[in-house]
Order: sequence, then structure tokens, then C-alpha cells
Amino acid sequence: MKHKDHYNDQYILELSEKLTQAVPDFDGKAFSSALIGKLEDKELFARFDFIVDALDVTLPRNYRDNIQAFYQILGPELEQSTGMFSFGWWLWPIGRYVERHGNEDWEASLAFLKELTKRFTGEYAIRPLLKEHPQEVMAELIVWSKDPNVHVRRLACEGIRIRLPWSEKIYVALDEFDRYAEILTNLKDDPEKFVQKSVGNNLNDLYKDAPEKADFLISEWQKTPSTKAQEWIIKHGRRNQK
Repeated sequence: MKHKDHYNDQYILELSEKLTQAVPDFDGKAFSSALIGKLEDKELFARFDFIVDALDVTLPRNYRDNIQAFYQILGPELEQSTGMFSFGWWLWPIGRYVERHGNEDWEASLAFLKELTKRFTGEYAIRPLLKEHPQEVMAELIVWSKDPNVHVRRLACEGIRIRLPWSEKIYVALDEFDRYAEILTNLKDDPEKFVQKSVGNNLNDLYKDAPEKADFLISEWQKTPSTKAQEWIIKHGRRNQK
């Protein structure tokens, strides 16, 4: 079963039921009728956008109220670093809705993404917030990089990648390099491989656009005692360097 095929008619009915219970004045019947039987010919992200189009028509117009209602449908947090696509996949269109509208209330959106990412990644939805409010969002991500939750720490890192797959490039890593460096430095010894991969991938991206900054950051790390996590991150970050 391809990942896109999870977002089918049955999914639409279940999502409609969840939203009907959580969101006052949500038109669940109109939402379902706009989507049932109309997703099969679409690829993954086209399905997401078609679903969000329907949400735009059937949700109330107050974005902040909608976000507050979404908290009610999130369900339990993941208990470990794995399981995002096994258990939280159904939340992707919700993240896509935030990705589209998040800057209507960026602070409410950022707070919601901190909770969303404990069930399913918010790495795509956070990028429009970074584009419009880079200093404020990066300052919050510094705090997140020290959070006890592995998914929050990982989002603090993954969302700021220059070349995040399936996403447009953003250069907040270069424009806010001091804050960017602080986030990666806070995570350079993280015990979770889930986070280590994200830090290493950040370095790999950085080498493609500003190799001197990647070398500088690593040289700063190497002035302090190393760890196995840090050594693995540096090796992973330099994997495409000759």
C-alpha cells in the first residue's frame, strides 16, 4: 500500500467525524461530499492540498479558534522516537493546513506545532513561520532544542534545514547563523539517533551552500571534549565531502 493510499474515502469520513466533534460549526457533510470519490487520481501532496481546500470551505473562518480546537483531536503522544508514520500519519493534512495559514497567527501556530510534532512532524508547517518571523521563531527553537521530548528537539533542528526534502529551500540557517549554530550546538551530543540524523543532515545541507560555515561550526565543537554522538554527527554531515 502506497502512503498516498492511506488518505482515502474512509480516512475522510474518520477525519470528518473527529473535526465535527471538536470544531463548532464545522460542516462535516460538506467536507466529506467534497472529497469522497475524488482522491484516487491524485498523488500524495495533491491529496493533502485537496483536503485543505475542503477545510478552507467548511471550517469556521477564525484561524486561531480552529487551531485551539485541533488540540482536541491530536490523541496521545508517541512514546518513543519511532512511530511517526505508523501512528501519526493521519495528522499530515492538519499540518498542511497550518503550513498554509500559520502566519495568520504565528504564535498560536508555533505553540500548536510543538504539540503536533509529538505525534507527527511539523517540519513543513514551521517553515512559513521561519520565513516571516525568523528571529522570533529561531529564538523559540533554541528553547525547544533543550526540550525533554525527542520530537520537539528534532523539530527544532529539522525545520531549519536549508534543503529539507519535499520543501522549498530556506536560508534562515545563513541569515540567522548565530541562532542556527546555537540550536545545532545544543544538539551535537544528543543521545537519540533520530535527532543525530537531523543535525548531521543540517551539516550536509550547510556544506552545499556555505561550506566555510559548516567547517567553522565543527571546529568550534572540536574545541570541547567529543562524544560518540558528536563524532557520528560530524561523519554523517561530512558524508559527501571528499
